[in-house]
Amino acid sequence: MRHRKSGRKLGRDSSHRKALFSNLVASLVTYGRIETTEAKAKELRSIADRTINWGVSVSQLLVKDPGQLSPEESAKLTHARRMARRVLKNPDALDKLFTDVAPQLAGRPGGYTRVLKTRSRRGDAAPMALIELVTARQAVSA
Repeated sequence: MRHRKSGRKLGRDSSHRKALFSNLVASLVTYGRIETTEAKAKELRSIADRTINWGVSVSQLLVKDPGQLSPEESAKLTHARRMARRVLKNPDALDKLFTDVAPQLAGRPGGYTRVLKTRSRRGDAAPMALIELVTARQAVSA
């Protein structure tokens, strides 16, 4: 019985799954939208939202000059960057999260990603989905 067993295994062991989601979150932050299978996209939502929330939680500190931060604010900012770095191994994606993505999403109470079902993949007919940051659609349609 699978009682209290959350999450999909996706046919991978735990270290492979962790690396997969780390790379997917980095690509999502870097490009704003990615296409992957529906199951991966649904699992990616919670990991990406949690990671983005670390940037959003300190977004008001990011606009301040680093020299004007109090020791408590500096510690909070350092802690948020370290927690986000647990998922985002790519330093460019981590910088983009804190400089571009977090200030854009600062006014939202949560729900930073959107999953749109797209097609069946040719070859194995896997259901595909587009996962994007909520700001990506406004930028594309505008």
